[in-house]
Amino acid sequence: MTDTNERPLRLAVDIGGTFVDALAYDETTGRVSLHKASTTPAAPAEGVMEAVRGLAEDLAPVAAFVHGTTLGLNAILQRRGADVGIITNEGFRDLFEVARAAIPADHMYDFSYAPPPVLVPRRHRLGVPGRLDAQGREVQALDEDAVREAGRVLVEEHGLGSIAVCFLHSYADPRHEQRAGEILREAFPHVSVSLSTDITREYREYERTSTAVMDAYIRPVLNDYISALEAGLRDRGLADPLHIMRSGGGAMTADLARSAPLTTVLSGPAGGVVGAGHLASELGIGRLLSFDVGGTSIDSCVIVDGEPSEVHEASIDGFPLLIPIFDLRTIGAGGGSIAWVDDGLLRVGPHSAGAVPGPVAYGQGGTEPTVTDAALTLGYLDAAEFLGGRMGVDADAAAEAVRQKIAEPLGVDTAEAAASVFRVMMARSVGALREITVERGLDPREFTLLAFGGAGPMLGPMLAREMGIATTVVPRVPAAFSAFGMLMSDLEYEFSGTVLRALDEEGLAGLAPVFGDLEEQARSVLAEQGIREEQGRLVRRVDVRYRGQEHTLGIDLEPGDTAGAVRDRFHALHRSRYGHAMDEPCEVMTVRVRAVGRLPKPALAPEEPARGPAVACGSRKAFDLATGAVAEFAVHRRGDLAPGHRVAGPAIVEEGTATTVLFGDQVLTLDAYGHLLVTAAADAGTTTGEEHP
Repeated sequence: MTDTNERPLRLAVDIGGTFVDALAYDETTGRVSLHKASTTPAAPAEGVMEAVRGLAEDLAPVAAFVHGTTLGLNAILQRRGADVGIITNEGFRDLFEVARAAIPADHMYDFSYAPPPVLVPRRHRLGVPGRLDAQGREVQALDEDAVREAGRVLVEEHGLGSIAVCFLHSYADPRHEQRAGEILREAFPHVSVSLSTDITREYREYERTSTAVMDAYIRPVLNDYISALEAGLRDRGLADPLHIMRSGGGAMTADLARSAPLTTVLSGPAGGVVGAGHLASELGIGRLLSFDVGGTSIDSCVIVDGEPSEVHEASIDGFPLLIPIFDLRTIGAGGGSIAWVDDGLLRVGPHSAGAVPGPVAYGQGGTEPTVTDAALTLGYLDAAEFLGGRMGVDADAAAEAVRQKIAEPLGVDTAEAAASVFRVMMARSVGALREITVERGLDPREFTLLAFGGAGPMLGPMLAREMGIATTVVPRVPAAFSAFGMLMSDLEYEFSGTVLRALDEEGLAGLAPVFGDLEEQARSVLAEQGIREEQGRLVRRVDVRYRGQEHTLGIDLEPGDTAGAVRDRFHALHRSRYGHAMDEPCEVMTVRVRAVGRLPKPALAPEEPARGPAVACGSRKAFDLATGAVAEFAVHRRGDLAPGHRVAGPAIVEEGTATTVLFGDQVLTLDAYGHLLVTAAADAGTTTGEEHP
């Protein structure tokens, strides 16, 4: 391990839609420092380097650097990825376009629905002779000359720079895909090649093809970005490898991220989920809802007993992906989301002002009012203290935009219009959280809400009031909590394979060779990332279903498990998730091995208790949701508050990069570690810093 006396700093950087958050943790002193810089969409590495410069000019003392980015996700959503070609089996070139021939649920009864243009046009999809059966037996040999010719057509005739390869039943035996990859890389070394089996060894050809195409689509974009960032960090003195967050938690080296770029698509929000899980475990919170509000989106996840909910199939902009990923619910609404009137109805998002031009108050050319503009209009944010006073904003311009674009079209006054922006946002947020709680048989009132992100502390207490959630926790440095979560991450990677076997003693015993092969790959990857054997841990999991079902539930295997024990845990999980269990025989669909390389983590340190009552530094008028009218809010600096303090609403707590707003029917206390706890005033006497519902 690195000697912390020589290199005591650990850095984490998270890119958002509006700001880049850089967090530094000094292992010697325990000090945490934060710096924010504007996102630079045209050259994202520049915004990262600017944020890092605000913390450390020389990176020689840095022992670990973890980065979360949504660059790949944005490339998919904005259709700014590479031009991709597909090579598949002869006769199956249309598989990607035919897909599942299903209409999206939100267009089920829309008879005018027309599917969007296919991402890979037919002329860029080619089939080659060669075939395996479902057991991986070769039915027809791969025509290597045809693979080489298909590559030539795609690269030389169509000018493509990225190719996805997906063959039928390659999950059972990847040899045809691997050989095709070797041929293409040898013939066209400057072209990116994505093989479906390098990403996932699971069945369902369309989903696997989609996964390979999305990987090929973002691979050149992410590779260029990582290369530029690594060069800049090396020039500044960074000696250790850059690490990138995975969408399903954990980090991996930049080299591994290049080989599997798709695993990074939600790496930014994943940092917040990891941090939330760690905090829940440290504070003993059994049920937690993460509520991450940034500039362009809100991301929420259910965390039970410190473990975030996870899925192994996701969908981004209609494209299915077979990758491990946190079960996040994301809506296009954040601090920079634009509020607009559509045929007499107020809407908020999904389009955002972003970093450029930004909200009207920024004075950078924005003309459409945003959530940030509404917050300034209602008095929740102080223009003089925005970003700790480092960024000048114009509250009058914000209020005028709200008046012209929202109040006048709706026929209400400016304050009511701005308050309505938050009501619409709350309605959308409640809908997202209901999807991952109520619709899965969970009662959100049994959860604690963890509010973070630049706008999370402002919106969290509002959401808690709407959903009847007893306690809202605002962590330390909430604006950079996702970066904090990255510092809590271990190195992780996952390997999987489809097996389809009965869940009985014979079937379970037959999985041993499959697990052996996956664990050999896992150990190799951990060794490549510099993890010693004593730091590593391998976790076995099986995806189980009732015979005839389509979807599965993941069950972790324990040493000495019998088939009966695994079945019992599956029945219990199925009953918990869906309200019932069945007598049908069970099957193992997929086996998985998660490789974990444990890393040291910053410890939570108690703060000095308060020595007197909380004293406000001022007051200002703001809109109180408890009364529906403007009221006088006491203003406190977070740095002046300590464990033992109690602040009754209406009040505002400012800390430069985030603002916590509590209303007249709420009260704020602090736990032993300095986290803010907002509860209903009637419940304040039963809630302490050490006890959470």
